[in-house]
Amino acid sequence: MGKLNFLDMCNGRDGTLLTRGIFEEFYKEVGGSGFEIKEANNFFLEIIGNEPLLTFKTQAQLLAPIMDGNTITGVKVLEQGSEVVYSGKRFIDATADGDLSAMAGASYTYGGEDIGEIDRKMGVTLIFELSGVNWTRVFFHLNTQRLFGALTGNRLAVGATNKIAWGYEEEGFEYVPADSMIRFRGLNMTRQRGGSVLINALVVFDTDPLDSASYSEAVRRAEAELVKLLPYMRGNYAGFRNAELASTADRLYVRETRHIIGEYQLTIDDVLENRDSWDKIAIGSYPADVQPSVSQPSGTVIGNPDRYAVPFRCLIPLKIENLLIVGRSSSYTSLAASSARVVPLGMACGQAAGTAAAQSVSEGSSFRQMSRSPDAVARLQSALRAQGAYLEDFDIQEPIMSHWAYDGMASLRRLGLIGGGYNNDYKLDQPIDKAHFQNLLNSIVSRSDVDIDSVRVTGTLTNRNVLDSVAYVVLSAGDSSELNEKRSHADNMAHLSAAGLIDGDLLKRFDDSSAVPTTAEAAVLLANLYNCIMPS
Repeated sequence: MGKLNFLDMCNGRDGTLLTRGIFEEFYKEVGGSGFEIKEANNFFLEIIGNEPLLTFKTQAQLLAPIMDGNTITGVKVLEQGSEVVYSGKRFIDATADGDLSAMAGASYTYGGEDIGEIDRKMGVTLIFELSGVNWTRVFFHLNTQRLFGALTGNRLAVGATNKIAWGYEEEGFEYVPADSMIRFRGLNMTRQRGGSVLINALVVFDTDPLDSASYSEAVRRAEAELVKLLPYMRGNYAGFRNAELASTADRLYVRETRHIIGEYQLTIDDVLENRDSWDKIAIGSYPADVQPSVSQPSGTVIGNPDRYAVPFRCLIPLKIENLLIVGRSSSYTSLAASSARVVPLGMACGQAAGTAAAQSVSEGSSFRQMSRSPDAVARLQSALRAQGAYLEDFDIQEPIMSHWAYDGMASLRRLGLIGGGYNNDYKLDQPIDKAHFQNLLNSIVSRSDVDIDSVRVTGTLTNRNVLDSVAYVVLSAGDSSELNEKRSHADNMAHLSAAGLIDGDLLKRFDDSSAVPTTAEAAVLLANLYNCIMPS
């Protein structure tokens, strides 16, 4: 994980730790969400060493699966220059990128491909280590900011303990990188026992982690940027005056590559509507945090759940037998993965996969058969609870779900076009500004087969020019001979009605042609547009 040691936790809003079992054991042993790298490594080696039936290979490179039709029966690996084959009854793919599943022929999408963002690649990060940081100064600086923000009603995402700290977002945004494909954001910091500090903040865009040349180039660019970045930090970050580069991670922190398609794909609606599932094997809760990319250099938080279930079916790739997949490449849609990709949830799913494999062998049932048997799933859940897993049922509704425009907003949210941030505030009842509407409209057009590059909304944003602009797109998707700049507003309204984009309650809401539409009204109209112009 590239020295990632600042964990994104899965706690419910009531403070409940949702990822218990082995993760909770690890969490307590290493002392919390920020930990010493060597201590974590030693902990894992110790617990692995205590398992008599587990053989741990640290120098084995996966070459290929051994297949019998669609059934995986073994793996070929490279060990000390020699090819070795290991056979087995069941297999668990815990590779970060779903390598074994992909090699076995499992279907998958890459990055944001599933929502039409074919070229979207979440930024990768090179974590670096600094010596000479004055932690006492960092502690008081960030906590003073936090206290002042609380007193003034502005809850800032800053703070520090004796081990971890987070903040300096404004300073990060003000930094101008030498490399235009790099962004420096707010710092996530973890203090190590020797006094050095590990920092997660340097984001590199347009990297394909599955391509070795692209991967190496990202490392080179990040290391080159640090030459300029460190003097900036010394001069602009409280507590960093004497900071020196101690090391960089030996690998990148990669957030997203493949998304394997399984018996069920976790969706962004599952995550943000706090959905339970009859076959849950883990419970997550982290915000749907889409990290920066070329197309979204600031990233976006789609929303923030209380908790959601991960179904057992998400671990079972379609078509491939004897295989489970765990980790960030499990069967999650790309937006759902922006929440479900975090380490604690991956560990909870890993524990479930191991337990399921043992049950599958002992009962002589395939994973797919298990997933279709409520009794088999109940036995799996019972075994996990006995191991300390938290699998309580829940029924939690988000207030936004009762809003009249929720379905339209959710349609745009499924495309990653609208976000509610950490507070789930989609600003539905506020007037939408021109730039936001323009971006939404053009994003929808770009994902369709309508042959126009963009739509320009001229003048002040009003109901009239919003409707006329949407009508232009509808006409562009049909008979281009209908296009005419002198078309009347009434003609455009007639086309919108005929296409089923506006009627009933929505028509009444757009009755005042001079008014500025709300985000809710625009969201419903644009959701209807997307459904109208997308190819069937």
